[in-house]
Amino acid sequence: MTDALGSAHARLVHGRRVRRLAAALGALVEPGWRVLDVGCGDGRIGALVAEASGATVEGLERRPRDGTAIPVRAFDGLRLPLDDDAVDAVMLVDVLHHTDDPTVLLGEAARVARRAVLLKDHLADRPLAVPTLRFMDWMGNRAHDVPLPGNYWSDARWRDAWARLGLEAERVETSLGLYPWPARWLFETGLHFVARLRPTGSPT
Repeated sequence: MTDALGSAHARLVHGRRVRRLAAALGALVEPGWRVLDVGCGDGRIGALVAEASGATVEGLERRPRDGTAIPVRAFDGLRLPLDDDAVDAVMLVDVLHHTDDPTVLLGEAARVARRAVLLKDHLADRPLAVPTLRFMDWMGNRAHDVPLPGNYWSDARWRDAWARLGLEAERVETSLGLYPWPARWLFETGLHFVARLRPTGSPT
């Protein structure tokens, strides 16, 4: 049963998700930027962002996979192995809710990015958001040995963290079209966002 569910998820959801997220994120990237995709997985989203925007995208992963679509280096999952302001943008796509403390890696992204932190993650404001997100995470990540601590935050908590880390929200999108109807109502509405955050250099 779980194998059948996993196969259906890969066939019906993953490809659409990759395309839609790449389009949303690519629209936030300027031509010629150097972008660091942290927790990039197979690198498909980063490769499509590069193709759409004219940026250069490279990745970091705790356990890099074989055959990634972009160049990927290993890192410890906590500290980004780059100097301050080393890249134009850092991209974190469904990464932070897999960490024990999302502010650690988000703070590293703010340190390394000169122009923008591009963030895709979840919102936990609507009824039954947390159990729904836990199920979605299990379906999407059970085959990849990804930690599932379930750090799903409300909009208010995200915005408080951004302010404390010196990140200003320039754009936040919540209508991403990741799922076809009627699955969109159950698995998307009120649960996902993409944001472009500007490092201000003034954490509070």
